[in-house]
Order: sequence, then structure tokens, then C-alpha cells
Amino acid sequence: MIKKMLNHHIIQKENTWHNKNIDQVFRELESNANGLTPEEASVRLKDFGYNELEEEKGTSPLILLLSQFKSLLIVILIIAAIVSAGMGEMVESIAIIIIVILAGVLGFLQEYKAGKAIEALKKMASPNATILRGGIELIIPAREVVPSDILFLKTGDKVPADARLIEVVNLQIDEASLTGESVPVEKTTVTLHEEKLSLGDRKNMAYTGTIVTYGRSKAVVVATGMHTEFGKIADMLQTTQKGKTPLQIDIDKVGKIIGVIAILLAAVMSVLGALKGYPFGEIFVWGVALAVAIIPEALPAVVTITLAIGVRRMAKRRALIRKLSAVETLGATTIICSDKTGTLTQDQMTVRRLYVNGQNIDISGVGYTPVGDFHIDGVKFNPNINSNLLNLLNAATLCSDALLRQNDKSWEIFGDPTEGALIVAAAKAGIKVDDLKNLFPRIKEIPFSSERKRMTTIHKYPNGLQVFSKGAPEVILSSCSFHYEGEKIIPLSDESRKNIINVAHKMGEEALRVLAVSTKSIDHIENVESVAENEMIFLGLAGMVDPPRLEAKEAIKTCEQAGIKPVMITGDHKITAVVVARELGILKNGKVFSGSELEDLSDTELDGVIDDTEVFTRISPAHKMRIVSAFMKKGHIVAMTGDGVNDAPSLKKADIGIGMGITGTDVSKEASDMILTDDNFASIVAAVEEGRSIFENIRKYLIFLLSGNAGTVFAIMIALAANLPLPLVAVQILFINFIMDGLIAIALGVEPPEPGIMSRKPRHSKEGILNRNGLTYIFSVGVLIAIVTTGVFVWALDSGFSNEKAMTMFFITLILARLFNGFNCRSSIDSIVKLGMFTNKPLIISMLISFGLSLGVIYIGILQTPFQTVGLRASELVITFSAASTILIIVELWKRIRAIIIVSEKR
Repeated sequence: MIKKMLNHHIIQKENTWHNKNIDQVFRELESNANGLTPEEASVRLKDFGYNELEEEKGTSPLILLLSQFKSLLIVILIIAAIVSAGMGEMVESIAIIIIVILAGVLGFLQEYKAGKAIEALKKMASPNATILRGGIELIIPAREVVPSDILFLKTGDKVPADARLIEVVNLQIDEASLTGESVPVEKTTVTLHEEKLSLGDRKNMAYTGTIVTYGRSKAVVVATGMHTEFGKIADMLQTTQKGKTPLQIDIDKVGKIIGVIAILLAAVMSVLGALKGYPFGEIFVWGVALAVAIIPEALPAVVTITLAIGVRRMAKRRALIRKLSAVETLGATTIICSDKTGTLTQDQMTVRRLYVNGQNIDISGVGYTPVGDFHIDGVKFNPNINSNLLNLLNAATLCSDALLRQNDKSWEIFGDPTEGALIVAAAKAGIKVDDLKNLFPRIKEIPFSSERKRMTTIHKYPNGLQVFSKGAPEVILSSCSFHYEGEKIIPLSDESRKNIINVAHKMGEEALRVLAVSTKSIDHIENVESVAENEMIFLGLAGMVDPPRLEAKEAIKTCEQAGIKPVMITGDHKITAVVVARELGILKNGKVFSGSELEDLSDTELDGVIDDTEVFTRISPAHKMRIVSAFMKKGHIVAMTGDGVNDAPSLKKADIGIGMGITGTDVSKEASDMILTDDNFASIVAAVEEGRSIFENIRKYLIFLLSGNAGTVFAIMIALAANLPLPLVAVQILFINFIMDGLIAIALGVEPPEPGIMSRKPRHSKEGILNRNGLTYIFSVGVLIAIVTTGVFVWALDSGFSNEKAMTMFFITLILARLFNGFNCRSSIDSIVKLGMFTNKPLIISMLISFGLSLGVIYIGILQTPFQTVGLRASELVITFSAASTILIIVELWKRIRAIIIVSEKR
């Protein structure tokens, strides 16, 4: 075993695989054309580790902890503690130091948790790879690929590991990221005998991180992870966005502004205190504590944690965020441009009707289970006696890349759902798909593209070469000169051509997606592109249906309520698209444009009609760019879906590029900001809801903290102006800051989406985290908190209570008022009754902990001295509780009044 592992390490360091023939490669890698067994793969994964690039070492927990104490405010606070000690206030000095340490530990835990959450998100975003193990084709996470694995590569894939090519069909790979070569390289399996070749000249190799732009291939993995050529280039390691999001930049600006205001305010109030006769040392410590309390120093960590937790919540709802900036943009989305097939529909294409030799043949059965019967005019028949039918199904099967596999008791398709439907139809007729493909191997292909609207393959037959083509009926028919009449091949007349087109249109009117299939024989494959796709024999039509997703219909209704316009963009025929769009509720009174009609419009004309258009059909990727640009020019925030290689430009152009996790190519996923793991339109709407919620939660936390801080400052200002004693000492200010800035902040960050959040119009993209309503709330509630707490303080003094008791009552009233305000801040619109008191359990728990700690400060003897508190009687505690609860009651009444006003205005 040790010897074998050493040999494996030699394999990883080998860099001359290009000048070994395929047999040598298999021999040295201890592999074969069927791939590794699962057991062998498991051993090699342990030996080599995961196929991933090593990241820069993160900050150690100790350094992260120490960094919490390097901020200017903390340093000043430590100086204040030293000043207190110098004045003989040792108890207060120790209390300040303890609170500073606790605040540092809390900050460390917040940042550490944020880092772990982001780390978890990176793992979620890892791509997949298609491999062969034990002769079975599997899709696995790319990080689990090991040396000697057999890879399948096709157009749009990102190469997951360095590999020696063993089979190629028209393979071209873009290696610009590795070699700088701007033109895709045409690949081969031929052994290259020159040992010292540059990477760009190793035409029989595929390298990690490069992109398959054309064709397909099989390859055997020779290096993974840091041993790949890509892994050797240090500056190309990082693929995850490291920059701050616009929201985090906005938060930083807000934090700096608050910081300046806090320091100035603390300085002014300290001077006023000094003028009132308070000792300079005491007022200096007090001023520093006030500045620290005003500044929400935990805000950056809370934002990061809220974003990360929200993104993980999105992942549970099938939306995987690749870039954190997408989260805040989602909340401002006004247009969702969605593909039809698989996103708005169920992605379980089923062939319902075939048109063969002038006859309509209906097929029963649903989904991918290969069980169903064939009928002509309602009469069941045996498909094996109809040679024209078998010719059509054989051709469609050979000209497809999809695989049908049984998984436990269910059947599933690997590959394109349309091709999967054809494979299932063939299996229903008793055709053994794998045997057929082995019997007539594919030797060349001209892949499908949105521009060509067809796919062509060339196969080796006993009597020569056979070409098969499938695609849009009008495209296939344009290349056909013959068709079958019975067993005979006859010229395709204009009348027959017109009849076929009419049949295709009728199928389309029934919302069937229609493909045509054709064939021909050729003698050689030289210049195959110019000779294969003409003078062909028309075999028939296949009409298939992909029913709309029920959840998509509901999601579209939600979009309407949320002020978001859904737009269908599809390559399907106009008639089919219109039927599905009407059924889903996308198409109501809007316009429908086909790709050809779009080409006839100038940019100015498109700008004039874009807002009224709801469906685009027969659309190519180039058209998508124009559509996105037109919507964005109108000021919309656009989310665009895509799954193909050529969709990458429009995905990058859109404000939110959405890749398909199941059917999408690696290129489209790489270009996207978000990936749907289930390719479902409803998941986009769920992500928008979460995006809105995340932004609102961060806003709620900031408003909660600043309104409470404003209340504290306003109350102290009132006390100074009225020549009252200072209602709080420095240690009390720091304690309040500690409990409010910690657990409660995180709890508000995980607030579930509000019930009516998708009934509101999208937030303007340029709206900052603190809007006019937020600032109004901060000021109004700050004044309200100040009035309530100062009122209790004055009442206590007038009742003849000692300064310490009055201060204690002020202290506990302020804490309770801010805790009640936490309930208010759960929603700026909805009542706590509507939200449900216990729907945010972390908030309830954090409030109970905070209140419990506060009671400890006033009732535990050892804490009373440093915090200058005294125990309160039950009646006094009831007074503070009752006074503080008015914060909740008044805001709740205001929400109710505003709701009544809004309803009356709508009437």
C-alpha cells in the first residue's frame, strides 16, 4: 500500500503525459476505459485529498481575538479605566476593563461566526463533474475527482482537473485563462512526441479551469488540486469575490458618520458636564463611555453574519448565491426575465405525439418512466411493426446525448430534458438505447446552438456513414429534399412540405414543443459541415409537452403583488410560448415579439415597446443582450436566467445573472450571480423575498440600535439642560451598549420575512440603508424613550428617592424601553400581533438573557458597587416596566393608525 501511494505521488508530479500514448497513460495511472471502481476512488481521495486549490491561511482565532482590542475607542476606553484607577475609583476601573473584555469576546465570536458562515457558503458553490466509475456515468462534486478518473467533457463545461484526452469529437477548448491564447484550441488524442512543449501546444491535454467551447470528449485525469497547472499559478487561486458589497460600503460610510457625530457629541456633553461642576476625570471617562455606546461597532460583523445566514437560508430554498452583492440587489429587482423550459415548466418533457409517414401517433405515459402505449386514431398497436416509426425513434436517440437511468424505483434523465423525452419514447417502443449507441457509434457531430437551432451527428453503420439531424421543424425541413412514403424514399414536394409545416403548427397550438428529425447517408467525413446538412430525408416530427409548474403560477402572482414584472424569454415557437405564458399568467395584455421581429426593431423602437412586452420567442443569446440592455436603460433592476455557453454575456450584463444548476453549463454558472439548484422560477421569487428580508433585517438592527442610542443621548441632554444629576455612570452606559449590541442584534438579523414583504414595491436600487422613514423613526422613538426614562428619573427624585435609586430606575427603564423597542423594530409596518410574538424565538431568548443580566446588576450585591445600583422593590420594578412598555404601545398604535389611513386612501 505504501509503495502504491508513493507511485500516486509520482503521478501527480508528472508533466509529460502529452508524449505518452493512451495505453501507457492507462498503465501508469493504473486505470482503464471503464474508470476506477468506487473503492479505488475512495482510496485515492484519501491519498491525494480533495481536488481543490489551497486558500490563503485565514486569520488565526487568537489574532482575531486580539484585533478586537485595537480600535481607537477601545484604546481610549482602556485609558479611561486607567484614569478611573488613578482617581481611586478602582471598582469602576475594573468594571470598565471587564466590560471591554466581554465586548471584545463578543466581537470575536461575531466575526468568527461570520467567517465560518462565509466558508460554508464557498463549499456550497463548488461545481460538479461528470465521470465514469465502474462503467457507470455519475455526476459528482468536482472536488471529489481523483487521478485516474475518466472525465466526460462537453460544450460549456469547465474542465475540473488536468487530464489526458482519450476520445474527442470536434473538441475545442478556450485556454485563455491559462495560456493567454485568445482563440480556442482544437484538441486531439494523438500522441505528441516532443517532450518540452508549452502548455498551449499540448493539443492532447485538457487543463483545470479552461472552458470547453465546442464538441465533447472523454479524458483520464492525471492531476488534481494544487498539482494541476492551474494550481501552480498562485495569483489565479482566488475565484471567490473578496471585495465589499455596496451594502457593506454603505454601512461603512454610515458607521464613519455616526462615529464622528458620536465623538463630537460626547465631547460637547463632557464639556457641558465639566461646566456643571463634575470632576474632569469622571466626566472624561463618562464621555468616552458615551461615545462608545453611540457607535454601533458591531455593525460590520452583524451585516456579514446577517448576509451569510440569509444566503444559507436562500440555499435551503434552492437559490445558491455566488456573490454577496446579489443579495441586496435581489430586493430591488423589478424585472425577472426567465427561460420557459424547466424554469417555468416542470422540466419533465414527455413525447405525446409523433408524425410519421403522414400519420399522427399518440404515446401514453407521463414523465421519464419508459412505460406507455402507441395509438393511431385511438387504436393501440405494436410499434415494432412500424419501420418508419422505428427509423424516427432510432434517429432521434442516436442524435441525442441524454441518458436514461433507473434510480432505486424512479427513473431520471441526465442531460437535456428534450433529448430525454426522445430517449424515453424510444425506450417505450422497446429500443435498448445503450445497445443502439454501442452498435452505431458516433464518430463526429455538429453540436446544437441557439443560432443553428439543430444538432447533427454522424455514425458508423455497416454499409457506410449515416447522418442524423434534429431541430426546429422549419430549419430541418429547409435542409430536406426527400421523405418516406411507405417504404419508399421520394422527393419532398412543396405540397408535402406545406402539410408538414401545418402539422407542426397544429401541434404548437396544443402547446407541444415540436422537433423534426432527418437523415442521409454519406461516404466520408471530409468537409462534413458542408455536405451533411443538405439533401436530407425527412423522417418525422416529435411533439412533446412540458407542463407548467404549479408553483411557478403562484410565484408569478406573488411577483405581481411585489411590483415585479415576469417576462418569458424562450427559443420555442411563438404559438407554444403564448399558450404557456397565458396559462401561467405572464401574458395578459402585453406584447409578444419573436427573434426575427426583434431584429427588425431599432434600439429606439425597442425602448418604446419594451415596457409593454411580456413574451419573447425564438430568441437567441444575442437577442437576450438587447432585451436586458433595453430594460436596464429604462431604469429597471433586471434578473436574467440562462443555461447555455452563449448566455454568459447576458448573465454578466444583467443586474442579477441566474444560472441553472441542473441544465446549466459551467460557463453560464460561472457568469452568474446566483444559481438555481432546482431550475425553478419559484426559487427566484423565494430568493427575492429573502433578499428583501435580509436588507430589511440589517436596516431593522441599525434602526433599533440608533433609536435606542438616540434615546440615551436625548435623555442625558435633558438631564444636563434641566440641571438634574447625571442619570447614568460610565459603567452603566457600557453595560447597556454591551447587551444591546450583542445577542439582540444577531436575533434581529435572523428575523423571518415579514408576511407582507412581497406585497410592497421593490426598493429603489440607490436607496441607502437609512432612508427618510428610518431617520424619522430613529429621531421620534429616541425622543419618546428619552421622555419616558427621564420622566421616571424625575419622578424618583421628586419622590425623595436617593440619587442611586433614581439612577437605578432610569437604568432599568432605559433597558426595558430599548427591549420593547426591539419588538417595534421587527417591522416598520406590521403589528407585533400580526407578526406573532414568538415567531422570532432567538429574539425572545436574547431579550430574556439581557433582562436577566440587568436584574443581576441591580440585585446581586457584588455587582451593585461597581455599577452604582441598588435593589428595587417589586412596585418600583412594575413602575419601570409600565413606563417602558409605553414605547411598544405608542408605536403599535401609530402602526394601526397608519394602516387605517393607507386603507382609506386606497378606497
